[in-house]
Amino acid sequence: MDGFADTIGIGTLTAQDGAARAELHAEQRHLNPAGTVHGGVLATLVDTAMGAAVRSTTDDGAVAATTQLTIAYLRPGHEGLLTVHARVGKQGQHVLVCEAQVAQDGEALIEALATFAIISKS
Repeated sequence: MDGFADTIGIGTLTAQDGAARAELHAEQRHLNPAGTVHGGVLATLVDTAMGAAVRSTTDDGAVAATTQLTIAYLRPGHEGLLTVHARVGKQGQHVLVCEAQVAQDGEALIEALATFAIISKS
């Protein structure tokens, strides 16, 4: 993982064949003043998982950059385990679409959709 994902506490992250799964144990430090999981934490969680899913489909000579991220916040989260599942959808020559869901206690918290630009390093 990278420094920022480590900073907010994203734990397990696995990715293979265009799918990824990540976990975060939400703690007091992840909550907003209303006592629910901060929207920025959830956005970071889905962006990290979707980026991993996308990278699992690209070669070593490519970089995936998030160009658009849309999130529907369905219900508030609380302290405890958050799980995100991400999967790559449609792919064009230089653009790829990925979707993700975050769940807690068997309930969906958010649905997310992102577009990634695939950029060649060379």
